[in-house]
Amino acid sequence: MILGADRRSVIAGLALMGLGGCKGLKASDEDRAATVRPMRVLDLSDLEKKHGGRIGLHAMDADAVSWRADERFNYCSTFKLFLAAATQERVQRANETLERAIPITVADIVPHAPVTGPAVGKTLTIAELMQAVVEVSDNAAANILIREMGGLQALGAWYRSIGDTTTRVDRLEPELNRKDGDKDTAMARQTAINLSWMADTYQPFGIGSQYKPLWGWMISTKTGVGRIAGGVPDGWTVAHKTGTGGTGQVNDIGVLYPPTGKPICLAVYYDGPSTLAPEAAEAVIAEATRRAVHALGRAA
Repeated sequence: MILGADRRSVIAGLALMGLGGCKGLKASDEDRAATVRPMRVLDLSDLEKKHGGRIGLHAMDADAVSWRADERFNYCSTFKLFLAAATQERVQRANETLERAIPITVADIVPHAPVTGPAVGKTLTIAELMQAVVEVSDNAAANILIREMGGLQALGAWYRSIGDTTTRVDRLEPELNRKDGDKDTAMARQTAINLSWMADTYQPFGIGSQYKPLWGWMISTKTGVGRIAGGVPDGWTVAHKTGTGGTGQVNDIGVLYPPTGKPICLAVYYDGPSTLAPEAAEAVIAEATRRAVHALGRAA
């Protein structure tokens, strides 16, 4: 797997191969109906029995495999990938600029602020805030980007604009990581479709693509190396975003690029026991990923 140092050559290679993403959600109901895949059950009940909790998974290329794909899971910081995408759309529509400098104040800071914390009293650009939310999952940066786009309702409206009528947007960081019914939850199937739509629509590796930095950050992130990235064959590139809560939530979503062939869009949510060691919880994600890749006939 490739997770960082060779990022520029990876992106260049993927561009030459024409791997924009998995064919996914489109603007019209007719288009959406035309891209519905046959879905096969990937039974992960033995993993749940062994480790406890629930796993929600949806993996899709030309085919699709799922487990609890339409059940709700607290998504935690995985939403930050879509927050960055929504912000990039605002830039493309000339409603925002990547270079705009935002003053960072003490009032902005919440727990886990590795980029914004040291920047108090200074400024960070929109692009720097986007990078902070994707690469290191900076919570304060996420709250600032949400504020600058118009608040939680604006982020929720962005989901609806791409056809996602199920993902909930209710609270800011870090409150959104606290399980509370359906608040701040998503379904694995819809998340994978969102990833597919985003990759297809914006061709992240195409020449001149404004989404190249976003995909580069997803590849470069050092978070969750034992999750999805731990379950793919050697030589694959993983562009992903993790999410972790304090009561057993261990998540990872992203696009898996094999050396040849179609990419896989994958969402894995794990609502595990809070007593499970972090390494063990990440291993559950890795094993679920390994099985999904194999079930799609993509294992080495």
